[in-house]
Amino acid sequence: MAGTTQSTLPWYQREDTWAIIIALGLVLAITAAFFGGVIGLFKSMAVSIPGWSNDISKVIAGLSKNITGLFLLFGFFLVAFSIGARTMGYNVKNFIAGFTVLFIVSVLISILGSNKFIKDWQLETPLLALLFGLIIGNTVTLPQWFQAGLKTEYYVKTGIVLMGATLPFTIIMQAGPLAILQATIVSVITFGVIYFAATRLFGLDERFAACLGAGGSICGVSAAIAIGGACRAKKEHVSVAISMVIVWAVIMIFVLPLWAKQLGMDAGPAGAWIGTSEFADAAGFAAAEAMGDERSVKTFTLMKVVGRDMFVGVWALVVAFLSVTIWENKSSATAERIDKGEIWRRFPKFIIGFFAASIFVTMLITMMEPKAASDFSKDAIGSIKTLRGWTFTWTFLSIGFTTRFRELTSFGWKPLVAFTIGVLINVPLGYWLSNVVFVDYWLNIK
Repeated sequence: MAGTTQSTLPWYQREDTWAIIIALGLVLAITAAFFGGVIGLFKSMAVSIPGWSNDISKVIAGLSKNITGLFLLFGFFLVAFSIGARTMGYNVKNFIAGFTVLFIVSVLISILGSNKFIKDWQLETPLLALLFGLIIGNTVTLPQWFQAGLKTEYYVKTGIVLMGATLPFTIIMQAGPLAILQATIVSVITFGVIYFAATRLFGLDERFAACLGAGGSICGVSAAIAIGGACRAKKEHVSVAISMVIVWAVIMIFVLPLWAKQLGMDAGPAGAWIGTSEFADAAGFAAAEAMGDERSVKTFTLMKVVGRDMFVGVWALVVAFLSVTIWENKSSATAERIDKGEIWRRFPKFIIGFFAASIFVTMLITMMEPKAASDFSKDAIGSIKTLRGWTFTWTFLSIGFTTRFRELTSFGWKPLVAFTIGVLINVPLGYWLSNVVFVDYWLNIK
């Protein structure tokens, strides 16, 4: 895992740095284009695949009309990622070749993911990308030049910073203290249960347990990666944690909406329950949309994306502190080498970029007239959301292509059972909080 050595590199050679540069640079460029009256360039670049059922020719025709935008999308990220790759010391030629193939596959997967039949099965594009990558990655030997373009953390960190621009702090204020309180209860209890089960019941490494706990309590894949980097977990540990998230996220896509409907839950509390019990944003959105009511999507967003996902930075800081002061302090030789400044060096800096993007957009919208703010949200932030979606598609493809089932099985059944214990606590806890304790609050979200 790149995150295990990133803290020892100069700041300009870190993936966090380049994720921030690329994402914030894109946000600033789109903002400048909006005020300069040339936002059409970025709206064209933010390619969106239209839905289709039986006639794929309409999709092909639509993409053909915006072929310039597709090339702009590819060209911008190829150049931006390649400059960062060169600075970080990657093999640029192989990276360019690998990313080019990855991009082509992402377009094909996006077209398939926009099909009505596929959507009816709740297979959103990111999950479809993940499944495709897992199948190919575990049945075909991928060439080294292609693997050079599978930079999971590079893409996901860029996407998370872009996500900050789409989540102004005003949304957090709208969520209210009860939503933040519910997110805190769920995150702390679920993390504690998984960590305790992994370390005390099954004797797993503390850093491994932290990755499992983060994946099950905060924001799934992103949390496992961020926490793994903060505590210098092994690459295999992070891969297993991601796999646990993926397995249960896919299960919950089908189970949670079905349960909510069978229990006769209102859309508001149902979305909040999905937000407390789903492990991945993409899977959660799919589950919330399966309720067939926009309120479930809103309450899910407030609960999961705003509430739980925001804990990434907090948990990364806590875990980095524990890793430096306790877990690695068990060895006297290690204790001599580590100082408290190591906590900051391991803190995932891309989280700072997330908050910076959120604060920038919040301040900008606050200073605008209502009409201008509405246009900015539609044109600028709308484009950023679409571009963020592409980075997550590349992320999920990369995860699938690089995850090996044979490596995951080497850890046995203990990680799965530890994570499942967390699920068995998380799901009923989320139902109780959403449909009993805070039900009046979620019912009032319109």
